This record gives sequence, C-alpha cells and structure tokens, in this order.
Amino acid sequence: MRNAPTILHLDMDAFYASVEQASKPSLRGKAVVVGGLGPRGVVATASYEARAFGVHSAMPMAQARRLAPNAAYLVPRFSLYRAVSEQVMTLLRELSPLVEPLSLDEAFVDLAASGAAEDAESARRTGLRLRADIRTVTGLTGSVGLAASKMLAKIASEQAKPDGLVLIEPGTERALLGPLPVRTLPGVGPATGDHLRRAGITTVEELAEAGEDELVRLLGKAHGQALYAMALARDERPVVAEREAKSVSVEDTYDVDIHDRLRIGLEVRRLADRCVRRLREAGLSGRTIVLKVRRYDFSTLTRSETLRGPTDDPAVVREAAERLLESVDTMGGVRLLGVGVSGLADYTQEDLFAQASSRAEPAPEEAVAEPVAVPREPVLPHWRAGQDVRHAEHGHGWVQGSGVGRVTVRFETPQSPPGRIRTFLVTDPALEPADPLPLVVTAPAP
Repeated sequence: MRNAPTILHLDMDAFYASVEQASKPSLRGKAVVVGGLGPRGVVATASYEARAFGVHSAMPMAQARRLAPNAAYLVPRFSLYRAVSEQVMTLLRELSPLVEPLSLDEAFVDLAASGAAEDAESARRTGLRLRADIRTVTGLTGSVGLAASKMLAKIASEQAKPDGLVLIEPGTERALLGPLPVRTLPGVGPATGDHLRRAGITTVEELAEAGEDELVRLLGKAHGQALYAMALARDERPVVAEREAKSVSVEDTYDVDIHDRLRIGLEVRRLADRCVRRLREAGLSGRTIVLKVRRYDFSTLTRSETLRGPTDDPAVVREAAERLLESVDTMGGVRLLGVGVSGLADYTQEDLFAQASSRAEPAPEEAVAEPVAVPREPVLPHWRAGQDVRHAEHGHGWVQGSGVGRVTVRFETPQSPPGRIRTFLVTDPALEPADPLPLVVTAPAP
C-alpha cells in the first residue's frame, strides 16, 4: 500500500443522462431515462431526478415507466457519448501516462507516475482542478475519489457522488471500511452477500473479524483470501494503462421477434455497416467476422469466419456476415442480432478489397436466375425519441415522440434556451436525421 492518496478514481455523474440534459435545455433538472425504449428494453442510465422515483440502471424499461411515467425516455446516442468520453480521457492523460479506463465514464489514474501528486494536499488540488477542467470542457460533472489503493479510490468516488471529491487519508482506511456493508467490496455480488449474511456477516468489520480461515471455508480459497485482504484495506493492484480493444461489435434487440428472412438479412447488413463505421472511427481493421443471433427461445448462437487478413471494407464484412447467417436457423423468430469484428489491427490488407466483388461475380458456367421483382410497401422513416434531426426551416432539434404518421420535434441546441415544439408528418421532406451538436462551443483562438 502507498503512503499517499495518489490513486484517483473518476466517475462521471449519471453520464448518459447528464449528456442528454446538457444537450437538451428543456430537460435540465427533469427526470431523464436513457435505454432501450421497447417492451424488452432496459435502463442504461437514469438522471438523479429519475433515481428519486426508484429508477436505476439495468431495470426493465417497463418497470421504469411505471415508477416515473412523466420522465423523458430517450434512446442512447453512443457516438456523442464516445466523443464526450474522449474529451474526459484526454484530460486524464494530461495528468498521467497511467490511465486505466473502466468504461466510457469511469477510469483510474496513477498520479504518482507523473508527479502530479505526492501527498494528500497535492492530490486534493489535482482532483479539484480535474473536476473544474471537466466542467469547462464538457459542461458535465464528475465525482473524484482519492486514496492509496484502487479499491479505496473507487469507494471514495462513490461516497463523493454527485459532483464531489472524497479523499481517504492513509491510516484511516480500516475505520472507514468497518461499518460499510460487505456489498461495498468488489467481488461481493448478491449471491456472495446472501451467503455471508446467512453466516452472520453483514459489514466489512465483521468480515475482518471472521478471519481468513473462516472466509476460505465459506467461500473457497481464492475468494476467501481476496475478501479478507480487502476487509483489511489491503489492495496492491497497480493502475494499468488502457488495453487495446480486442473486438468491435454492435447489436440490436427487437421489440417484436423478426421472422421474415429477408428482413433479417437486411438487419445483418445494416449492423455490418455500423460495425465498420466504428472500426474506421477507431482507425482499426480486423480479420475475424462474428455473427450473433438470439432466437425466440433465448438460445444464442454465434458464428465466425476468419479472413486472409485484416479489413475495414464494409462490403467484405457484409458478405461474411451474410454467409454466416446462411448457417443459422431463424424459422422460429429472432429477438437479437449482432455483428462484430475481432483479430484487430491498425492496418488493412489491400487485396481483401477485391474479395467482395470477386465473390459476387458468378463463374461463367453458372446459370443465374433472373431476379423476380416483388412489390413492397414503402418504408416510412423511423423517428426515435431523443434522436437528432434538422429541419430546413426550423434548424436543429430532437425527436420527442412519434406515432400515427406524425413526429413531434423540439427545436433547441445545447447553447439555446428551451425550444419550441412542432409536429410534422413522418414523411416531411424538410426533416432529416442530423449529427449531435457539441455540448460546449470553444471560442476560436485569436
């Protein structure tokens, strides 16, 4: 253990929901819930105003709607969340070369690795400056925990929420941990917590008093020894610089099972294109294409194909995903589809670019059936709550809701006052999807 609180844990406050509130002035101070909006959707993040009604992450969306019927329910906008996250991670990397992201909104930083902090006072100043910089750059708030270990820094940031800073002085760890519930410690989930409760252990102090031998008997050697060490505030895990991504993937869960094979194929192509866009945004390519299919009975199948070399060609990824789909029985219906790419590299193999076209051309001796034209109903635009749009006359806005051939849009930007609401036909040619606007506009340098 260190003798100074030089490990920092940052946790952005209700990140997705806070981004939505910062982006939409009319939702500031209101209950906001972000997640899948269909009957099978779950809550990704709830604003603190929504949490007051009992809404929390991973809750079924239907339950959230019962608890907070007047909240704003929005689809996630991951491209914006990733962009804001990168702004925050850039600020962290300016503090230290050792930054360990845990998710888009959470990371550990080793302040001693760069000399950014040497004692409690300098660590506190660094944490306060970081929070101020995050607010300036993104307009959002984050909570900071400072301690001599990763476990304690994370506990401190949880105690600091929302929009606060907690520093745990070395030597005070046992007194702080003692009265906390055992579920506070990493690795103690509901099952382990219930097992310990049945043994009469409900607090960290009781965990320490039970002794290592008793915990090993209750939980097994590895888990018991690890929990005993944590109960004594022992945590020697280093901050590990961010690891390279092992795969890039996208998936969608459908409100109603898809049975039409043609529709399933179109969804797979669309997912493949989204996956390639994420690959290219990250400057990556990959060799192995993976298809994920969850069927009507919740059985999940994965199929993969490894190419000769890495690619970021959408046609190649689409074709591979479609070939994989051919081996999957979807007769009973499909509730989830996903496409991923693994075996990542930061380059592409040029000869793969010809793969799609060469596969698409039939050999000369093959007989090709004449395509049969099938009349189809026109596909109406699908507007989702929270989606960015632009109107030729009214400018930038976001979808508040849609149905019965109408779409309701509120026209406002992150820098404007709450905007006006207007309703259009879903087919209005003046309305089109738009990219998210930055939360904070930086003044150009003189």
